[in-house]
Order: sequence, then structure tokens, then C-alpha cells
Amino acid sequence: MSQLIGVVGAQGTGKSTGIHANEELGIRGLDPKKTIIINIAGKPLPFRGWKKFYTPFEGTTGNFLVESRAEHIIKALRYINDSRTEIINIIIDDAQYLMSFEFMEKALRKDWDKFNEIGKHAFDTFNIARKLREDIKVFVLTHADEIQKDFETVRKIKTIGKMMDNIIDLEGLFLVVLYTKVNWDSKAEKGEYLFITNRTNEYPAKSPVGMFKDIKIPNDLGLVAELIDKYNEDE
Repeated sequence: MSQLIGVVGAQGTGKSTGIHANEELGIRGLDPKKTIIINIAGKPLPFRGWKKFYTPFEGTTGNFLVESRAEHIIKALRYINDSRTEIINIIIDDAQYLMSFEFMEKALRKDWDKFNEIGKHAFDTFNIARKLREDIKVFVLTHADEIQKDFETVRKIKTIGKMMDNIIDLEGLFLVVLYTKVNWDSKAEKGEYLFITNRTNEYPAKSPVGMFKDIKIPNDLGLVAELIDKYNEDE
């Protein structure tokens, strides 16, 4: 089975920046020759010259697919699994729009079955994503939400609301869930972009014990992939 890794955080907190190498930021990133990005919102990637590294996905060629329909994403995942054996990293970017776009398409429907449909489509997508080849990592980049639970404010993967959350617990499908955090350096007037690797009193991140030695690591998906591989290969 493949490994499903969530990267959760607000817009502009360094999720997509961690995809590609950036010497200035100290990010090693992922090898574009071994990576395919499924871009749900259709936004440009946030690094210079990205079109040179990520070209339109056309089956046997290309590594950048703009698609928001679950059935087409599932089809692409299966194709990559079977026919693109050089690919070991799949990015599903802006994954929250998989649900919200479908919700808006069905907004005028009065029945409650639409929530069941949306929930099933999201579940089917992520369920397939975690059943690909053993050498594949699927990074799901998505926004965070804050809800009130037992008189506390709790962070979670953003969905379309309580009805959806009652149907499916998305976090339960993931081996690893990282949360983004930005520390502002007022003296240097710049932010330090980090991933939280395990649960704190503020972030409900999760990862297997010993996979990440530090609770905070740079927002570098190449580093994340390396540490996961090292954990899996250690005896």
C-alpha cells in the first residue's frame, strides 16, 4: 500500500512551497521527474519557473493535472499506479476544493443525499490514494478548519461541515498528518515556515513514534519523504 500524508494549514503558510527545491529557503523539495501534481483549484504553483518543471499531464507524458472531479482523479491515480512506474510522489493540492466544488455544484438540491454523495466521493478518492504501489507517497495539501468540540477549539482537515464530518473521519485514512506553523521574526522581518510533526496542545498532528525526531521541521516535502523512507527502512 502507498503512504497517505496530509499537510494541513491556512493559505500562505508554506504547504505548496515545500514541493520544489529552493536553495535560498533551504528546501530540497521533490524530484519533478518522479512527481505528479493533481491541482484541484487550478492555481499556478508558487515557485519561479514552475512551468519548466511541471508540464500538462497527458497520460504517458507530463506531470501537472488540473482536475476537480473525484471520478477523474481516481482514474488518473490508477493510471499513474499502473503505467507511470517512474512516479513515486503524487501531490493532491488544495484538496479541500474536491468537496467544496462539488457542494457548490449541488447547492440548489434540497435533499440531504448530496452530503452522502460528496462524502463518498472524497472517501473513494483518498481510499484509492492509499492503495497504490508500495513505493508511492501521496501528499494531500489541504486547508485547516477550527471547530468547537467539548468546549474547546479544535483544528482539523477542512470539509464542508458537520454533516460531512459525521459521515467520514478523513484524518483516520492518513499515516501522517502534518500541520503548518509560521513563526514571525520581527527583527529579520520574515517568517520561519515549519511543519508540526506530532500532537501538541495547539496542533492535532500525527505520525508514527520515531518517524520524526523533532516536533518542528522545515516545510520541505523532500525532507519529509526522506525521513519517512528512513523510518520504513530501519530495522
